[in-house]
Amino acid sequence: MRIGSINRSLGVELAFGLFLAVLAAQPEPVFAQNPVAAPAAGGATPAPVSPGVNAKPAPTTPGETGSKGVPDDSSAVTLELTSRPVAFTSATAEWADGFKSVVGEIAKVDAAIKKAGLTPAGHPFAVFLATDDKSFQFQAMVPLAGKPEATDLADGVKIGESPSGKAMKFLHRGAYDDIDSTYDLITAFLDEKGLESQNRFVEEYLTDTTEPDDASLEADIYVFLK
Repeated sequence: MRIGSINRSLGVELAFGLFLAVLAAQPEPVFAQNPVAAPAAGGATPAPVSPGVNAKPAPTTPGETGSKGVPDDSSAVTLELTSRPVAFTSATAEWADGFKSVVGEIAKVDAAIKKAGLTPAGHPFAVFLATDDKSFQFQAMVPLAGKPEATDLADGVKIGESPSGKAMKFLHRGAYDDIDSTYDLITAFLDEKGLESQNRFVEEYLTDTTEPDDASLEADIYVFLK
């Protein structure tokens, strides 16, 4: 699992939880918070759009904006996110086995949720806490329909809350082995728009892909903004 060249080049630590909002009647990842237009370079943030608007942009088609959901003005969406209850586990992995390590931790969280009789409420996420050239620390999280009384589940899985804040969502469509190129494009996009990130990144996995070379992977990347 790689956070991409944004963090690897800066060598910063990431310290934050995870977030997800789910529309109860829909399985697809739709955020309940207000989407807001991305601010222009040096400009003020426009007022939020009315609540209830589906903030998920349509997937891009290769050839329209490049490929694999290349970030541009039509695919990048800014959201105001509110906290949600999640079940999560913390782990460390080497880059070579990163994706499989995250998939394994997500499976552990899913099993603990099932054993506790809780209800998952959306797609899993990966949160990066710290990185270096050889390895990274991360949290694998699954959103819950409600916050249980228990704070600890089986197999080291814990209950927590996701953070709130302003974040920009980007699309990645294609093998996870290619996700670094998407992060490169995100960096270029933010630079072009004059936007500053908090170096807080989340990957939401929309498909059940378990192999890093599986071209059917669909993931959304969230970058928190200053």
